[in-house]
Amino acid sequence: MEFNEVWKREEVDSPCVKICVIHPASGLCIGCFRTTDEIASWSDMDPEARNTLVAELPSREKLIVNRRKRRGHS
Repeated sequence: MEFNEVWKREEVDSPCVKICVIHPASGLCIGCFRTTDEIASWSDMDPEARNTLVAELPSREKLIVNRRKRRGHS
């Protein structure tokens, strides 16, 4: 067995992009679109649950919108 074979993993990569800020209105991280509970439980999730969650994340992006309006603009 090669040395590199020992370090191979069959894990689902974390969707974390190291922009860890929770959007107050949605409760989602603006970087990876996970909830704080999902972030905290990632290490305990099985691969199937991780894959399911990762597949769902892109659809959550629309939940994070900047609803502020600039002064003088409608």
